[in-house]
Amino acid sequence: MTGNVIVGQSGGPTAAINSSLAGVFRTAKDRGAGKVYGMLHGIKGLMEEQYIDLSDYIKNDLDVELLKRTPAAYLGSCRFKLPEIHEDMETYEKIFSILEKLQIEALIYIGGNDSMDTIKKLSDYAILTGSKVRFIGCPKTIDNDLALTDHTPGYGSAAKYIGTSVKEIIRDSYCLEYSKGLVTIVEIMGRNAGWLTGASILAKGEDCEGPDLIYLPEVAFDIEKFKDRVQKLLKTQPSVVVCISEGIHTKEGKYVCELGNNVEFVDAFNHKQLTGTAAYLCNYIAGELGCKTRAIELSTLQRAGSHLASRVDILEAYQVGGAAVLAADEGDTGKMVTLIRHSDDPYQCGTEVKDVHKIANDEKLVPRNWITHDGTYVTDAFVTYARPLIQGDVSPIMVDGIPRHIYRPLKKMFNLEED
Repeated sequence: MTGNVIVGQSGGPTAAINSSLAGVFRTAKDRGAGKVYGMLHGIKGLMEEQYIDLSDYIKNDLDVELLKRTPAAYLGSCRFKLPEIHEDMETYEKIFSILEKLQIEALIYIGGNDSMDTIKKLSDYAILTGSKVRFIGCPKTIDNDLALTDHTPGYGSAAKYIGTSVKEIIRDSYCLEYSKGLVTIVEIMGRNAGWLTGASILAKGEDCEGPDLIYLPEVAFDIEKFKDRVQKLLKTQPSVVVCISEGIHTKEGKYVCELGNNVEFVDAFNHKQLTGTAAYLCNYIAGELGCKTRAIELSTLQRAGSHLASRVDILEAYQVGGAAVLAADEGDTGKMVTLIRHSDDPYQCGTEVKDVHKIANDEKLVPRNWITHDGTYVTDAFVTYARPLIQGDVSPIMVDGIPRHIYRPLKKMFNLEED
């Protein structure tokens, strides 16, 4: 590798995304890259010529280890949809002129479905214009919905956080008894894929029976049947804990969160902001059954819980970052690094690269046969799939009793001027 490398982070952050950044940086330097630049706030920031030389910030092995343990996107993220090439050539001309100025040999983009759309379009434009810049996608999403990869970095740590949190919620729910019972509904991210919600089953073990009901968006949600199921459970136990995906919907295709209020915010990729499902169902159950209810949204905590990160996840995130650089150095472009599982027990997994055109804008859903027939739980096959991904711990580097993170001053991140 004789030129420079630039790396960006895009989409929702995770507890493992910076480990992939560390893998890109370390591998690129080891392979002889002159400079490794970081886009500030993804492709949107690059278009505004916002970038840094990562060597100015990652100066030693301790910085690398801190980066691997720091949640969220160190470089800043974005949700920006590149236009179709034939609709706006000027945007691509601008991006490629910046890449040429920086003498970029390879661009690595860490992200999920929408980020792979960016890699697809940039690699297509490079082919059209004869550019020698190589473009590689590095997978990242807690939603675990990227096609052609066994799983995605970020999912394992989020699954571990969810399983642990749900177990603690179950413990708490039995502390007090209410005359008509308590129903706790936990809302979990994932949009149209139920991988994260299914991970709530990991709370189940010798010391915990797990959640009572689990609802994934892969199966249409029937609110009347849901009420009847909860009512039946309350006749035999004082507390019911339900885990639901933010993206559950009726058979007509309407998100449950839209039944209570209008979801108005839509991002650049036309994704609605899904929130309020648990609150709506709690109000409904309280009104119908007269019991006490509690709505819990794990929200951003499930993607930022680096104190509960999975060691497998952090190591694999670093691995795919390095693999992305290797793929580019060996001449690949328009590809995404994928994780290929070789066995469950013992767990073994390796990397390959796949055509990003077969991945971008697609969604990998939970197989229907991993969900019970009535759609209210997940099967043992789901547990077999998910449990290896949450194994091991990553010890935080503690300072004054709190985990230490690597940090860049905001004025440098946002190019703010001094007063």
